Amino acid sequence: MKRVGVRCEVGPATGVGHVMRCLALAEELRRRGVEVVFVCDADRVPWAAGQIAARGIDVHPEVGEPDEHVEVFGQLGLDAVVFDSYDLDVSVYRAVRASGLPTVAIVDGDFRGAEADVLVDQNLGAELDHPVLPRDSIRLAGLPYVMMRDEILDQRPPTPPADRENAVPRVFAFFGGTDAFGAGPYVVRALAATGLPFEATVVAPGDELARRIAEVELQPHQELHVIGPTDQLAARVRAADLTISASGTSTWELLCLGATAGLVCVVDNQVMGYERAVDTGAAAGLGLLSALQHDPTSADQTLKRLLTDPAERGRLARAGWELVDGRGRERVADALLGLT
Repeated sequence: MKRVGVRCEVGPATGVGHVMRCLALAEELRRRGVEVVFVCDADRVPWAAGQIAARGIDVHPEVGEPDEHVEVFGQLGLDAVVFDSYDLDVSVYRAVRASGLPTVAIVDGDFRGAEADVLVDQNLGAELDHPVLPRDSIRLAGLPYVMMRDEILDQRPPTPPADRENAVPRVFAFFGGTDAFGAGPYVVRALAATGLPFEATVVAPGDELARRIAEVELQPHQELHVIGPTDQLAARVRAADLTISASGTSTWELLCLGATAGLVCVVDNQVMGYERAVDTGAAAGLGLLSALQHDPTSADQTLKRLLTDPAERGRLARAGWELVDGRGRERVADALLGLT
């Protein structure tokens, strides 16, 4: 049996996006009879650790130095390694690749020094960029390579979503496994500022965030439920008339699910992805988090349209469903296993 290692980042500030897309690839590899082991400090985010454990995947503690990586990967008996990190030093990639171990690196635009036999940039429009590649590397770019977890694929509608007309629209909002930038309270404040009726469920990964969200003053006919991180994320997205999220890796999951997606750009490195997603017409842009923090009405026009126009919600949902087909992980697994 082949064995693949996944070296990824996870943490309260880093979030869980790296882990979640690596889990999607891990699920596909295991479906093909490949054993997978994660090398990361997953316990820094208990919810992420739980996601890995729920799949029966072993975890080895994170290491830092290049020689430590080579040694650990050798001890684990790996046939290939997948990297997904913004912080890993370039020397690690070089050392592991020089050891002869086949490597795949998942990147987002800027390689950040990553070197690998296969570089995967699953972001919208990535195929339009033409970066200089490391020696003897190939690049898989664009939405055909977006990797979806079983949870998403199981909930993907078999046909394009139809319009849904609800007098009180159901809103679901989440901002990654940690909501590292505290977007939740500001999005709820913006929803309340519309004055329109809604029933919102918002994910708060911590007690302090939950308190701040619950303290937002609502207007008549507005209802709010605050929950902790959930394993039923895709099901909640499917049940919602509008889903609001950060413009990160979860964007592609929303599109694959046929969700009506309202995106918030919470950090600078999301700007390009945010703009490209909104430009497709498959997602609505609610602007920068910094703007919502300063003025809760900055997204008023867009939010009012999304809360009151079922036809517009349906149009967005169908456009996203058509854009992301859910087979990206198969294509990446093909490339990875082709190296071994």
